[in-house]
Amino acid sequence: MISRREFCELSVKCFAGIASSRLFINQLNAGNQNYPYIHDARYFKKLDNQKIQCELCPKTCIVIPNRRGYCGVRENQNGKYQTLVYGRLTAINNDPIEKKPLFHFLPGSTALSVSTSGCNVKCKFCQNWNLAQSKPEDLNFSYLSPEQLVAMATRYSIPTIAYTYNEPTIFTEYIIDTATVGQEQDVRNVNISNGYINKAPLRDLCKVLDAIKIDFKAYSEEFYRDIVAGSLNPVLDTMVEIKSQGVWLEMVNLIIPTLNDKRSELEQMCKWIIANLGADVPIHFTRFHPQYLLKNLPPTSVNTLDTAYKIAKDAGINYVYVGNVPGHIHENTVCPNCGSDLIVRKGYHIVTNRLKNGKCPDCATIIPGIWA
Repeated sequence: MISRREFCELSVKCFAGIASSRLFINQLNAGNQNYPYIHDARYFKKLDNQKIQCELCPKTCIVIPNRRGYCGVRENQNGKYQTLVYGRLTAINNDPIEKKPLFHFLPGSTALSVSTSGCNVKCKFCQNWNLAQSKPEDLNFSYLSPEQLVAMATRYSIPTIAYTYNEPTIFTEYIIDTATVGQEQDVRNVNISNGYINKAPLRDLCKVLDAIKIDFKAYSEEFYRDIVAGSLNPVLDTMVEIKSQGVWLEMVNLIIPTLNDKRSELEQMCKWIIANLGADVPIHFTRFHPQYLLKNLPPTSVNTLDTAYKIAKDAGINYVYVGNVPGHIHENTVCPNCGSDLIVRKGYHIVTNRLKNGKCPDCATIIPGIWA
């Protein structure tokens, strides 16, 4: 396992001024030969007059020469579409997998967690706004090739690489290449995503990813439009596609007071989950803490989270969790058949794991997930 000291040293490297705005601009002007983080993008079509239409996410930006798309990291360089963040890592951490949160995926293990910069939406409640709402040239970074990142994971016996903190969709090319190398080295790969992605790149990701956690903002087009700068239906379609591709899926719904905490909306969401994803997709209802552009709102009450839990259970969802409330009883995985506690958690720590080969030891019910 990687030591705290070694990760601290790597973090210092990431944030010690390796890149600056002036250097970045000079590198762009000099060309891409010596700057591997400037890389050919995929998922686009060429239009007249050197314009490019991006086909990575539902925004389908039309990008004129020497401009970038909405996400700020994909640039039309005189008719050549480039990603500016291929391996351009702005954060590298060794996180508990429970922090993602993924509760039915290698519990008690850790994930080599990496980010770049930028995002294809603008959530007013963004937890990682300093990364997600920044341009590449505004952040210090370390470059790691796919082979180097996988080698780091294997060197320190970290079983999983997680693409997280900012939106991984916008560095899909790097994820696909890294996860492909990872498959050859028995390193798992997971996305922590908003789900705002088109079907073609999603299907390519599903070929190499082991799990995807979707931050589902709200079962409301109005919320997606006004608070997220996105839209609802593409995210619903993404979750259905992930499920159909056989990739392990978990959902998080951050409940924000007055904005997405209506009982009727939660009931509709849970009915949709049962009808389209089934009863076994875990959902995590997590507590909002005031930050970024929503500092005026209070934290989510525990009573509200408990109500959401009950709504989901009453709808028939088998695995429902309450998050961002350390020590809450609904952090635990419970057998839906006999009610036995199977995995007892406290925050990101596993207190007890009673699963036997993915089954309840008391009644032999199979518990869906990736356990080994």
